[in-house]
Amino acid sequence: MGAVDVSRLNWMTTRVDAALGWARKFSIFQYPFVTACCGMEYMATATAHYDMDRFGAGFPRFSPRQADVLFVVGTVSHKLAPILKRVYDQMADPKWVVAFGVCTCTGGFYDNYATVMGIDTIIPVDIYIPGCPPRPENVLDGLMKLQEKIAQGKSAAPGALLAQGPAYPHLNTGKRPPELQAPHRPEAHL
Repeated sequence: MGAVDVSRLNWMTTRVDAALGWARKFSIFQYPFVTACCGMEYMATATAHYDMDRFGAGFPRFSPRQADVLFVVGTVSHKLAPILKRVYDQMADPKWVVAFGVCTCTGGFYDNYATVMGIDTIIPVDIYIPGCPPRPENVLDGLMKLQEKIAQGKSAAPGALLAQGPAYPHLNTGKRPPELQAPHRPEAHL
């Protein structure tokens, strides 16, 4: 046996974090936290016609301990907010959050004492998919943007939240994205 000519071998080199990001990008274990009508559009996106499985997100987990992406779908009330926070806390790191629908993103057309005006006042959000309900194409676009974040190893940092009133002052310290900074006005939805 002679010496092996290393220059003739095909090598692929990468960093470990890049390889992990690539693997995580195509193995999205989602936990659907569905509370309202956007759940119908969420289920429509999961059908064979739109094929979320090609993005590695076809099989939902029904335990937050087995999931790495939390899909919050629909309206979140102040009574439900502590439960959402507990579900988020039960997820293992790294974890990502998707706000699905305008009610989840900003409170939607609800402007009352019972509705949370955006889940980013409770937990950090990575991807916002607005719409009432969002179209499946928008959901797939949001999923592709989430895949980019996952591949880069980025996620919303806990504590990077907007101070939104007295309900959860210990959770809110950061800023909302520019598109969600405008005050909520119900007449804007008419």
